[in-house]
Amino acid sequence: MSRSQLAGAQAVISIPRRETSLQGRMELNQEMARRVLTTSPIPMKTKLLHQIGLSLYNTSHGFHEEEVKRKLEQFPGGSVDLQKEDSGIGILTLNNPSKMNAFSGVMMLQLLEKVIELENWTEGKGLIVRGAKNTFSSGSDLNAVKELGTPEDGMAVCMFMQNTLTRFMRLPLISVALVQGRALGGGAEVTTACDFRLMTTESEIRFVHKEMGIIPSWGGTARLVEIIGSRQALKVLSGALKLDSKKALQIGVVEEVLQSSDETECLREAQEWLQQFIKGPPEVIRALKKSVSSGKELCLEEALQTERDLLGTVWGGPANLEAIARKGKFNK
Repeated sequence: MSRSQLAGAQAVISIPRRETSLQGRMELNQEMARRVLTTSPIPMKTKLLHQIGLSLYNTSHGFHEEEVKRKLEQFPGGSVDLQKEDSGIGILTLNNPSKMNAFSGVMMLQLLEKVIELENWTEGKGLIVRGAKNTFSSGSDLNAVKELGTPEDGMAVCMFMQNTLTRFMRLPLISVALVQGRALGGGAEVTTACDFRLMTTESEIRFVHKEMGIIPSWGGTARLVEIIGSRQALKVLSGALKLDSKKALQIGVVEEVLQSSDETECLREAQEWLQQFIKGPPEVIRALKKSVSSGKELCLEEALQTERDLLGTVWGGPANLEAIARKGKFNK
């Protein structure tokens, strides 16, 4: 932002002083953000929403990322592994099988590291997220949950994971969650951050948060509503609707139920399924995904401008010129 824009924004967001309670500060920050977005030029709004590496929360929201990282480092166990194939497909594996691939604090940190790596993988086109040893993920490691028991700790982890999964969702890669076994709690929320979901026959997705006396906190509610609508989401989140593979397919949570339940074979099936979306050069697939993300998150005018800008990155490029030359041969 230029100095003149900053000065203008500061002038616009002159707000009466409120009491300095936590609630008052949160309301003040929300009002400041709303006014900046509603009065800023469109390119600035688009940049705020889509800049690579931009977090939803920062110190103005009471979120201190380095402090949260230091707390999460205290809870080791498991790993988040990334394998990048020559085909342009990445395979992200949640690997903590002794605890049904529950997220330890260290795994949460590693997930962010892998997202940053994927943001910079220019040859990438697609991504499969799965769990090790025939199960997806049971959510958060309860050892960490017990130790991070204060509302302040809960809010901090919430903001950390919302930041991470929003960046994941905005990756310029077409992503699919491969659900084997159970995806519970936070694991179920992770599946909603993917563009698509596939399940094996005996698998299930369960938002068990209500049973734990909480609600989804990694962005799962908002994303589930977008996927299946508010009425169906309310049924699922309340536990009234159980998502086995048959019901999940019926209401549109998943795209397909795979034939095999074998770990190696269903991964092969998922890779074959994903291939239909990623045929073509990386720069085109990535621009396509960015354009769809803009259409989903921005208002029409902003999305159209983003589409225009993205077109400028591929129009007249190698893939475009090659396609024109190839089509020209058939028109003779």
